[in-house]
Amino acid sequence: MLNILLVDDDVEFSDVVCHIVEFLGHNICTATSLKEAHQWFENNTFDHVLLDFMLPDGSGLHLLDHLKMIGQSPKVTLISGHPSVKGILADMCEQDVGHLLKPLQREDLELVLNGPKKTVKKTKAPAITRHFNTLIGESAPMQKLYTMIERVAKTNANVMLMGESGAGKEVVAQAIHNASQCEGPLVASNCGALSKELIGSELFGHEKGAFTGAIARKEGVFEQADGGTLFLDEVTEMPIDMQPNLLRVLETKKVTRVGGNRELPINCRVISATNRSLTDLAQNNVIREDIYFRLAVFPIDIPALRERKEDIPLLAKAFLEQLNDENGTAFYWHNEQLKELQQYEWPGNVRELRHAIHRAFIMSDPQTSEITLPDSLESPFSRVNTQAADNHVSAGQTIEEVEKELIHATLDKVQGNKTLAAQMLGISTKTLYNRLNAYGGIGEYK
Repeated sequence: MLNILLVDDDVEFSDVVCHIVEFLGHNICTATSLKEAHQWFENNTFDHVLLDFMLPDGSGLHLLDHLKMIGQSPKVTLISGHPSVKGILADMCEQDVGHLLKPLQREDLELVLNGPKKTVKKTKAPAITRHFNTLIGESAPMQKLYTMIERVAKTNANVMLMGESGAGKEVVAQAIHNASQCEGPLVASNCGALSKELIGSELFGHEKGAFTGAIARKEGVFEQADGGTLFLDEVTEMPIDMQPNLLRVLETKKVTRVGGNRELPINCRVISATNRSLTDLAQNNVIREDIYFRLAVFPIDIPALRERKEDIPLLAKAFLEQLNDENGTAFYWHNEQLKELQQYEWPGNVRELRHAIHRAFIMSDPQTSEITLPDSLESPFSRVNTQAADNHVSAGQTIEEVEKELIHATLDKVQGNKTLAAQMLGISTKTLYNRLNAYGGIGEYK
């Protein structure tokens, strides 16, 4: 039985954690601030401290300094509300400090407090599940994505996929198409790869003789996708003066071929995709507001790979299995190699992971079955992206400076929505206001 102190100002969250900890057979006390935590340690000792990163009267990291000063060394597990915060905390803390993300499950606390359960070693790994015959991953962000796909598949609503380059937008489009069980095909078109002169012909088709080189009639992708799904990748790269033509088709569900004078009915769901942020879309005039609302009836954010690192072993096994099948080989992963893959941030997301595995496969000795990873997983592009990444922790920064950067970066990401920002950071809205007041930044987000 352990004596545990939970330091968190979220009363509802604390009630849930206390219930779970007591169910697991341990004693637990609670504090809602650094001041209360200090008071507990005046006359008590604890085996484990569950510590929220942001508290009303300062950062939870200050309690670590206080514990060193008073000569106590309980096990400490920091709690944060967003994967990016967790990564930054890992860089700032000692190796023996654990990290958990809200919302917590019973299994998370049981693993931290009681250690891993002993399991019987399986002789054969279970088959990898491909959700909707295409998506791989069992993490919480992917489960949320699967739920959204299931819900929207029952409708004919247009979907806009948003996410970083390489996160798998076309694969998600395929999953939505598969889940919809429609009779027509999935037709894909990359709006960023077409010249202004050809985009009308690509989307809407053309009649014979409509322009130089139009030697025959051509159906556009809207017609080709009849009864199915049209995937418009990089839709925000479409020239702004061509967008009214697209808007008309979306509104009327009719298309007129270039050089033609007859409207043709079209019947397909439009799934569009962009790697631009909402702020970028709103500020840089890359897409008309009326088109955005037509395309993004149901927007979906695709999680970056670094936000679902527990899925990396599954993806790595699936990619290697495919390469083995295609080449008649039997390469396999060591657990240490899968852990190495999990430790890397993958700024290029799933695309970069697949590329790295393919490169390792080619370089591995065909006389053995052991895959060989390169000395460095970084590509030239990922190295540049990593150096330019936001929220980089540098030596000499104070806890308050890092905390301030995290708060402002989160608020910028959600366009100043304090309730949503507080949820992402894993703190109460009241604590967020207190921290903004302390840093003199509340005026920026009124």
